[in-house]
Amino acid sequence: MRPEIAISWHRCRDQYRVDPQLAKAPAAVAEVDHGLEHDVVIAELGFRAAAMAHEVSTVGGIVTIADSTGRVLAQWGDQGTRAAAAEANLARWFCWSEAATGTNGMGTALMSYTPVLIRGAEHWCQVLHDWTCAGAAVRDVVTGKPVAVLNISCWRGELPGTVSTWLGNAATMTQRILRQRARDDGAELMAAFNHVRSGSSAALAAVDPAGRIVLADDTAGVLLGIPGSTPAPDPAVRWKPELPEFIRAARYAAEQAARNPDWAGSTQIYTRLASEPTAISFRPVFLSGHLVGNIVLFGVSEGDPLPRAGEDAPSRTHSRRMVATRENRMVLLRTPEVSFAQSDGNDVWLSTDEGPLRSASLGLDRLEAELSDAGFLRVHRQYVVNLSRIREVERRDKGELVLVMDDRAATMVPVSRRNTPTVRRALEI
Repeated sequence: MRPEIAISWHRCRDQYRVDPQLAKAPAAVAEVDHGLEHDVVIAELGFRAAAMAHEVSTVGGIVTIADSTGRVLAQWGDQGTRAAAAEANLARWFCWSEAATGTNGMGTALMSYTPVLIRGAEHWCQVLHDWTCAGAAVRDVVTGKPVAVLNISCWRGELPGTVSTWLGNAATMTQRILRQRARDDGAELMAAFNHVRSGSSAALAAVDPAGRIVLADDTAGVLLGIPGSTPAPDPAVRWKPELPEFIRAARYAAEQAARNPDWAGSTQIYTRLASEPTAISFRPVFLSGHLVGNIVLFGVSEGDPLPRAGEDAPSRTHSRRMVATRENRMVLLRTPEVSFAQSDGNDVWLSTDEGPLRSASLGLDRLEAELSDAGFLRVHRQYVVNLSRIREVERRDKGELVLVMDDRAATMVPVSRRNTPTVRRALEI
């Protein structure tokens, strides 16, 4: 079994508890609140799907688009195949997320950053074993969250070998729309930043919903560990603060503001070069009704208090498991069993009590995001470490830090200069 299928099955069995004998997909939630940018993406995918419908029909296939919840919105293609699909509720207004219907082209693509191909018995539910499905999700270029998914399915037949390439290209072309909208959002954040700066003496930063900085003044830049007065409206080059606590607060603030446009909040964080916590406040910024980010004011406390670290997820870190692969097997690891993670090109290797294992997570950035609240910290562009597995800290002649891990090899992990202040605060040294 391919590792990505094994991981999907693990989710279906242990996380979602999907019945493999499920005969039909369940009905989707009646109403889902989509933003304007989501509707634009879905319309673009619909255009591309309709243009491909004739070619797909010649091989007995159907093309389907669904939203980020897995709710089917439209379908084109071979009429006979559509009739067979209807028997399993592969039709409009039914839900095909993994949590609802197990491993399938649409649901599994929504969980993946690359196109997926699900063949026959790789589907979790037995009723789908006559199907071959391929799907690709379009993701928000700022948050990385799925917006919609495009899927091609074939009943009792094989899909063309080029289907994954076509799906990937369609998703990439569609994401260009989101990238341009994100640039517009960045320009709006910068305009809001300048407006607030004209009436406030506080240090300011404009932060997007993912916690990355579009613009900060010189003082805020020093506090966040990023260049000050250097605009970055393009989502591909926005600044990432050196403060994980700030990023978590910014993401929480974005979630609250998206639900309630009148929301404003504040908290305290430790910033660079400060021995005492600093108050920060979040003011939401909207463009055409959708949230583009927040203006952060330093030294100001106004609005609802944000939960302190651990208050909103008290036990999540203790039950967290990591997934790794060894040959054709999936290995489930508890976080204390992992000493550190190291990137090697596109692969991520975990140093574990069982020896080195390849992580199922795609890329060190994604693994860092998954483990940021589980006691792991990015210390170098190639390393994420388990803070509880650090045995010694060595200080070199020029002030560089090296972490000596408690694995059998006593591996020495370098700390980059830009991450040194964050490591010192995390270890209280």
